[in-house]
Amino acid sequence: MPVLPFRRKRSWKRRMKDVARSAPKRGRELKAAASQLDIPWARTWPAIVTRENFGRFILRPMMDIYAARRATGREKLAGLKGPVILVANHASHMDTPVILAALPWRLRKKTAVAAAADYFYKNRLVAAAVSLVFNTVPIERRGGGMAKNGGGHLDKLLDQGWNLLLFPEGTRTRDGGPGRVRRGAAVLAAAHNLSIVPIRVTGTRAAMPPGRLWPKRLHGKVFSRRHRINVSFGEPIRPMEDTTALIERVQNFFDTGEGGASASPYRRKKLVGTPSSD
Repeated sequence: MPVLPFRRKRSWKRRMKDVARSAPKRGRELKAAASQLDIPWARTWPAIVTRENFGRFILRPMMDIYAARRATGREKLAGLKGPVILVANHASHMDTPVILAALPWRLRKKTAVAAAADYFYKNRLVAAAVSLVFNTVPIERRGGGMAKNGGGHLDKLLDQGWNLLLFPEGTRTRDGGPGRVRRGAAVLAAAHNLSIVPIRVTGTRAAMPPGRLWPKRLHGKVFSRRHRINVSFGEPIRPMEDTTALIERVQNFFDTGEGGASASPYRRKKLVGTPSSD
């Protein structure tokens, strides 16, 4: 009887070693799987024209029923020459359309949106729809699509001159506040020597919180009112070897709308301890 716990312990250790050995292979498989789900025709000129007309005549007028949208900091994008990496906080499915609508046409027409493969690409019809309407590209949220040593379809898109919109928190935050910013965008920026443009979005969670399939208006005593949504563009950040410092600036912009380094020692300690493979 005393032998059994020892055998179980050895078996557990063996399983953990097997998992550790298989992790790099699993990461490559996830990246390859995300790449295979990509829909290239969504980036052709007919798709671009269809997407722009759908946004102008259908999607944006529909959003205006539920939200009063405002964009600030657009002048900071005037001198940008693509490609660039756009990074935004994420609280609602409305974030993507309001950001795209706020971008100048010259950037919007060449912007692809990173979308979770396990959420939007499980169904072929849904994958085709979001790819056409928002020009999405699939990524593996565990890091398969944004691995440090690149080589995936995101790298190819950037090399082809496409801008990339990323939500570096990985998922929509449930409390409405900014979540932890992961390093994938900073790694991509450094690998391709591209600027990062931080984007702060407020008001979308109230208009369309997680779990809701359609936006809603604010209920008033007599008449309902539109939600106020603001999209703020920050100063472009040049790539740097110190990804922690870059992510601190992005995190601080998400938190406060300011572009400096985070003043919170707790935030800095948390970021330094974050694995660089996210």
